[in-house]
Amino acid sequence: MPRPLWTGAISFGLVTIPVKVVSATEDHSIHFHRVHLEDMGRVRTRKVCALDDEEVPPEEIGKGYEVAKDQVVPVTDEELDELPLPTAKAIEIVAFVDADGIDPVRIGDSYYLAADGQVSAKPYTLLRRALERSEKVAVAKFAWHNRERLGLLRVREGAIVLHSMRWPDEIRSPDELAPKEVELDEDEIERAVQLTDSLAMDDISGFRDEYHEALERLIEAKSAGREVPEPEEGEEPQAGKVVDLMAALNASVQAAKETRGERGGSGGDATVHEMRPRKKAAKKTAAKKAAAGSTSTKSGAAKKTAAGKTAAGKSTAKKTAAKKTAAKRRSAS
Repeated sequence: MPRPLWTGAISFGLVTIPVKVVSATEDHSIHFHRVHLEDMGRVRTRKVCALDDEEVPPEEIGKGYEVAKDQVVPVTDEELDELPLPTAKAIEIVAFVDADGIDPVRIGDSYYLAADGQVSAKPYTLLRRALERSEKVAVAKFAWHNRERLGLLRVREGAIVLHSMRWPDEIRSPDELAPKEVELDEDEIERAVQLTDSLAMDDISGFRDEYHEALERLIEAKSAGREVPEPEEGEEPQAGKVVDLMAALNASVQAAKETRGERGGSGGDATVHEMRPRKKAAKKTAAKKAAAGSTSTKSGAAKKTAAGKTAAGKSTAKKTAAKKTAAKRRSAS
C-alpha cells in the first residue's frame, strides 16, 4: 500500500471510522532536471532575499501576508496550528446528495480511504453499504494543510473514495465565455447527434498517453546514441476557415462508421479501432502527385511550343519557295 498522506477518522453521525488517506492516482509524467547545456551540470534554485540580495537558509524562511503596499504581516506555523479547526483530524459528513447534483467542475483530486485497523472494518463497511444502497454520495468537511476543505465521498470497487471539492465561490461564471446566439437547422442538430452516437463507447480504458510514449522513445534513442525517431504528423487544423457545417458533419459520421468497421453504414456490433494521425507518407505521396502533375504540365507545354516552332518553320519555307518560283517566271517572260 502507498504511504498514507493523512490519518484521521470519518465522522458519520455518532459513528467514528478511523481511516488512512491514500492517493488514488499516480503521476507517470516524465520530469526533467534543469541543466547547464555546456557541461550537463544541475542548475539549482537559490532563495535570495530581495532586499539584501543574500541567500536565505530554510530555517529563516517563514510566511507573510501583504495587507498593504510595503506592509507584510508575518504568520507563524504555530499560530496556524492554534487556529480553531474542528475538522483537523476528521472527515465530517454533513449531507447526502444525489451524484447528479454535483457539478464536475467542482471536483478535484481523488484519494482512497483505507480502513485503519480492524476496529474500523465494521463501521467502514456499514458506510460503504449505506452509500451503495441509497445510491447517494456524501458531502463532507475536512482539513488539510491548515485549510478547511469540502469533500465528496463515494464508493468505487468496494473502497470509499474521497474527492476534494472546490467551494462555490471558487468557480468562475462562464456567462461571458458563451458565444452569441446563432441559428441552427434541425438537420444539423440531428446529424450532430448521429455523430455522437457513432463515437459512443462503453469502455474508455483503452486510451493511452501517446505523447508520453513518444517522449520515452526519444529519451531511449538519445541515451543509446541512436537516431531520434521521426514523429508521426497529421493534418494541422485550419483555424478560422469557414466550412460547410453539414458537409463536415456528414463526412465525420461516415469516417466514424468506417473507423468502427461499419462500411457503408451497415449496423451490427462496432469494433473500435485506434484513430491515429495521418502518416508523413501521405503528405509525401501527395507531394509526388503534385510534382508529377507539374512535370506533366511542363512537358505538355514544351511539346506545344516545339510543335508551334515546327509549323512556323514549314510555313516560312513554303513562302520562300513561292517567292523563288514567281521570280523565275518574271525572268523567263
